[in-house]
Amino acid sequence: MDVHAAHNAVTAAAPAFSSRPEDIAWFILLLPLLAAAGITLIVRRSNFLAATFSIAATVTAFVLSFVLFLMFGVGDAAAVTSPFAWLHAGELAVNLGVTVDKLSTLMLLVVTGVSALVQVYSVGYMHGDRSFPRFFIGLSLFTFSMLGIVLADNFVMMFLFWELVGVSSWLLIGFWYEKESAADAAKKAFLTNRLGDFGFLLGIIIIWAAAGTVNFAELSQKLGAHPDLLGSLASVAGLLVFMGAMGKSAQFPLHVWLPDAMEGPTPVSALIHAATMVAAGVYMLCRVFFLYQVETAWPAALAFFGSISALDIIGGIGAFTALLAALMAIQQNDIKRILAYSTLSQLGYMVMAVGCGGPDAAMYHLTTHAGFKALLFLGAGSVIHACHHEQDIWKMGGLRKLMPKTFLTFALGTAALAGLPPLSGFYSKDAVLLAALDNGHPVLFGLGVLIAAMTTFYMLRLVLVAFLGSGRSEAAGHAHESPGAMTWPLVILAVPSVMLAWVPLGDYLTHHFFTDHGHVHGHGSEVISFGATISAAFGLVNHILFEPFNHAPLPAFLGTGALIIGAWIAVTLYWNAERDPLPKLLGSFARGMRNRFYFDEIYEAIFIPLHDLVARLADWFDRWVVGGLAVRGAHGSTELLGRALRIVQSGNLQTYTFFFVAGVALVVLIALK
Repeated sequence: MDVHAAHNAVTAAAPAFSSRPEDIAWFILLLPLLAAAGITLIVRRSNFLAATFSIAATVTAFVLSFVLFLMFGVGDAAAVTSPFAWLHAGELAVNLGVTVDKLSTLMLLVVTGVSALVQVYSVGYMHGDRSFPRFFIGLSLFTFSMLGIVLADNFVMMFLFWELVGVSSWLLIGFWYEKESAADAAKKAFLTNRLGDFGFLLGIIIIWAAAGTVNFAELSQKLGAHPDLLGSLASVAGLLVFMGAMGKSAQFPLHVWLPDAMEGPTPVSALIHAATMVAAGVYMLCRVFFLYQVETAWPAALAFFGSISALDIIGGIGAFTALLAALMAIQQNDIKRILAYSTLSQLGYMVMAVGCGGPDAAMYHLTTHAGFKALLFLGAGSVIHACHHEQDIWKMGGLRKLMPKTFLTFALGTAALAGLPPLSGFYSKDAVLLAALDNGHPVLFGLGVLIAAMTTFYMLRLVLVAFLGSGRSEAAGHAHESPGAMTWPLVILAVPSVMLAWVPLGDYLTHHFFTDHGHVHGHGSEVISFGATISAAFGLVNHILFEPFNHAPLPAFLGTGALIIGAWIAVTLYWNAERDPLPKLLGSFARGMRNRFYFDEIYEAIFIPLHDLVARLADWFDRWVVGGLAVRGAHGSTELLGRALRIVQSGNLQTYTFFFVAGVALVVLIALK
């Protein structure tokens, strides 16, 4: 049955829901919140019921998200909004509403699908933890917050859920708060994100002051009718909004929190730092991409930017982040940190695509990346669980035979991330490279090809060291396959890692972002027809394998060539290696990569003393100017005046006589002068 038939079936089976998709959206949003509340108030003492409540709510949300996807994924269904008044303050009117369109329904599938599998996996991974129900409360709260960002129809509502995601991620990263490193990582993530969110809030204020609205649809219509609506502040507002994405999606220089966030349980790493929270920044940029299509001059104070646009800056930051994180990943030995820096690099890839004018390519890569990166993080969790919480890949080895399911799925996720055709990562990576090439960014295109080679290198390094060869520790020697609750999510996630890009995601997303349907960055629209029959299977396979090379040969061939080169170097250096050869070959540069180029130390040396100086100045001003001169000074003056008046009004006749005589004498003296 093709998608049109499925769409008709859904419409016939659920006429009430079909006529009001916004009702389904509200239900999807509230389900995880109800689960969190139910676990907290009713079943918090039962591990089984806590997991059941949370998983049932998320799976139901996924099914309903799929219903919405069928409604809006076929034809030209118009976006649906459902606002109701929430806040009126002067000229500011804020509604709470949901937006249901092609973009939000696709992201709903990503969030609820990954969240459901992570929660099933968590039943096995977190078994025996004394705070098991609290963990599922945090997962449900996080899912609710993330769904709020996806469905928000205005900046203020998005910002509220943006902050809720920050709070829930703080709770999950610091779940094992007894560990000092976990507590510190949670605080670091929270505070670093607040820096980006401050810029985001300033951008929202500027947009509201200039446009008089914070609603996405209204703002898009106004900017379409009056491109100069924001004046010279358009680029400034766009960059301030981008600061929010820099925090959530961990872009340079606010990238330092993401690797430390691996201190949380591995399912948290898969949920927050692979598919959802860190993708929120990219999704937000794509949702408000209309802001960056307005070409304006910079204010006089920023005229030195010249002809560089806000999108150029965004693309440059994304590319630099991708390159920097890939270099760092090459010399990491912690299996989760390698994946963390890989996530950081791929997020840079997505932000670079947005900066190159390809929000469709960015969302395409976000969607495929969610599947195979969640697979890799959960696979890493399976390895850690089997190796008694050992995370150093140089203390593993030989796991291929001991953990066959984990190895096969992890290898498949690695191949998808590296962009091996015809796996999903090949098409989405190719779409990003094509966006850079088609829109006149040859330097970023070259960096993208280089990063593709580096991605293959460090991921194959991980597989060769951890899974092949012989065991290097007692924990690796006694490893065993993880239970079914942990391996079945890996098998399920392997399916989209292979096949997700075979459906027409490229056309689906391009149709949302651009009226010109010929403007296609991805090859998904060229790869498969939903109505394809078995008789066309051979031609379909041929189309899948070779169409990208025919349609855009340069990105396809260079991307594949980069994969081959990266794989050849990795095999040459790490096949049966007992220790890492790079420190000897690269010397201090390898040490810099391993120590993350000392960004934490640099920040500690510069910003902490600066922060302390500002704090001491503020303390001095508060203590002596505000508290001393203003508060205690006014208090002291009033007290002295009161004491003087009490002397005058003492009620003593002799005192009154004295003041009377003194006054007469003073008057006489003045008269004689």
